[in-house]
Amino acid sequence: MRAQAMADRRLQVFHAVARQLSFTKAADALFMTQPAVTFQIKQLEEHFSTRLFDRGHGRISLTPAGDIVLDYAERILGLSAELDTRLKEMTGEVAGALLIGASMTIAEFLLPQVLGEFRARYPKALPRLMVANSETVESRVAAFTLDLGFIEAPSHLPALVSDFCADDELLVLCAPGHPLAQLASVSPAQLLKHSFISREPGSGTREVTDNYFRSAGISPDSVDTVMELGSPESIKGLVSTGLGFAILSRATITKEVRLGQLVALPLAPRLTRKLSVVYPKEKFRSRLADTFIEFAKEKLRAGAER
Repeated sequence: MRAQAMADRRLQVFHAVARQLSFTKAADALFMTQPAVTFQIKQLEEHFSTRLFDRGHGRISLTPAGDIVLDYAERILGLSAELDTRLKEMTGEVAGALLIGASMTIAEFLLPQVLGEFRARYPKALPRLMVANSETVESRVAAFTLDLGFIEAPSHLPALVSDFCADDELLVLCAPGHPLAQLASVSPAQLLKHSFISREPGSGTREVTDNYFRSAGISPDSVDTVMELGSPESIKGLVSTGLGFAILSRATITKEVRLGQLVALPLAPRLTRKLSVVYPKEKFRSRLADTFIEFAKEKLRAGAER
C-alpha cells in the first residue's frame, strides 16, 4: 500500500510538471519545494530507466517517453479520483470536501456569501477556499490540487474548461481630493498624466487592465506605475492617501464610495471583464462540484445584475 501511495504521488508530481512545463510552477501548485519536485521526477525517471523531460536553455519539454507517461498519468489519476468520488456519492447526498480556488477580488468580495448560502442549503458539503491570483488558481486546478477555480481573466490553459459566471466592471478609483475626482469619466490617455497604483503581475485585474491600455494604443510600460500591490484592500488604503489612482472591480469599492472615502468613475470606453469558473477537461466531476458550480454561477449573475 505504501509503495502504491508513493507511485501515485510521483505521478501527480509528474503530471503537474508536464502540464506547467515548469518545476517552479508545479512546486507552487502542489505546495511543495522545487527540490522535492525535482527529486520525485528523478525517482520516476530512474523507475522507468528513461528521461521524461528534456532540459536546456532554462526551458523543459516532454520527451517521447514523457508524452506516453503523461497520457497514462492523466488516466490513472482521473480514474483514482473518479473511484473515490463515486463511492462517496452512493448515498445520493451532496456531501464531502470541495477544494475551491479563487482570485483575490472574487474570494474577498463575491464568494463569501455564496459559500455561506451553499453550506446552509447543503450542510454536509465542506467547501474549502484557497485564495491566490488568477494565474496561480489556474495552475493548481490544472494540477488537480484544486477541484475548481474562479478567475478574473480568460483561461490560458488548454487542459481547463472555462465557464462564464458574470460580468464585472472595472472603475478608476481615487481620493476625493485627487484631480481625477472632478471628472464624470476618464479616458486611458487622461490617466497617463497621473500616478498609477497597480495589481501585481499574474493578477487577473492586472492582465485585463494591461490589455485595456494596449487596445487604446498605450503600452502598459508607459503608464506611471508607482507601486504594485497584491490585494484590493492594500490598494484602496494607498489610494486614500492621494498617492495615485487605481483600477479595481466595482465589487471591491462599494463601501468606501458610499461613505465618501473614495471616488469611483467609469472609464471611457467602459472596461468590463468576464468572471469565469475553471475546472479540468478530463477529470470526472462529482455531483458536489457540479452542484456548486451551477449554484455559484446563478448567485454571481444575480449579484452582478443588482
